[in-house]
Amino acid sequence: MSIRLLDSLSALAPAQWDALHDGANPFLAHAFLLGLEQHGCLREDWGWTPHHLTVWDGDTLVAAMPAYLKQNSHGEFVFDHAWAHAYAQRGLDYFPKWLAAVPYSPVTGPRLLARTPEHRRVLVEAMAQLCERQGLSSAHVNFHSADDDRAFEDDNDAWLQRVDIQYHWRNEPDAQGRRWQDFDQFLAAFDHKHRKNIRQERAKVARAGIGFRVIEGGDASDADLATMHGFYRNTFAEYGNHAALTLEFLRHLAREMPRSLVIFLAQRDGEPIAGALCLRGGDTLYGRYWGAHANLPGLHFETCYYQGIEYCLREGLHAFEPGAQGEHKLARGFLPTQVRSRHWIAHPGFRDALRPWCRDEATSVLGYARTLAAHTPFKAGIGDS
Repeated sequence: MSIRLLDSLSALAPAQWDALHDGANPFLAHAFLLGLEQHGCLREDWGWTPHHLTVWDGDTLVAAMPAYLKQNSHGEFVFDHAWAHAYAQRGLDYFPKWLAAVPYSPVTGPRLLARTPEHRRVLVEAMAQLCERQGLSSAHVNFHSADDDRAFEDDNDAWLQRVDIQYHWRNEPDAQGRRWQDFDQFLAAFDHKHRKNIRQERAKVARAGIGFRVIEGGDASDADLATMHGFYRNTFAEYGNHAALTLEFLRHLAREMPRSLVIFLAQRDGEPIAGALCLRGGDTLYGRYWGAHANLPGLHFETCYYQGIEYCLREGLHAFEPGAQGEHKLARGFLPTQVRSRHWIAHPGFRDALRPWCRDEATSVLGYARTLAAHTPFKAGIGDS
């Protein structure tokens, strides 16, 4: 087998890359990742340089990893600013580092794309060896799957583990194997207080004369895409950040991944006033970005959460991941879910210092998750798994 580093996925045919995953996670598609590269979303001055790791058996691609050289920690959602600061205090360079992830997307999924478990382990070993050979401070694998995590276990001391919490909606079958079929059934699982609050939130939006259009990529007009992109840009401008995804990238998704792109547009008097941008996977809806031209009570929750839940119920999707962070999601039926990352640190002194730090962080995060799980909005016995 041979190892090759690629500075663009354009060096691979889509079929080569996509043969390494099952297609259930749209963020892993060759079309999605190459679209980021080709349509102005990944810029070296923003800290993203493609540096994809591939493993070949002759002319056959047997394993690969979407990976990037990073000059900062923006757009990652696994925060290591304190690590970079500690390096700088000691006169050491933390950047560039090597990151295996999907840019701007805190979505769990395979990162070690491989034909066999042995090929996964080759990726893990190669990433650490190449990181050291290239003089990089560290290698990181963010939001990887449980299957991926097994590839790190043989070298657990070298690859530090971190955990965090997100809030996910799951339509799990009950004891009789039944799932919620509509929003009323979903609400019936709530206790009285939380059910009442959600109904009041939705009623406020309805009384304001707000209606919704649900647009899948194949049906999106250029005006729809431009409107959603405008909402997205507004949100980032409000916080003084740059909007990394370009309008051309949204056009690319609508053209190349039409079934994956889902947009919820809120309208009043026929005019869009807010929108949420999502991607659809095999059995999961992934919520990514939102924006609005109006600040109305309940509009954010309706656009970003309740419309997405209704879409999942209509379409038979069993999960909805609305993005990182946000305790307010718990009261709306999104339960705490553990996510993970792995980190290889070249400097042995820093690696030894960070090992107990990661353990302490994990203890704190998991304790917090247990506290949250004791305060779900559901009736006793629902969602306990």
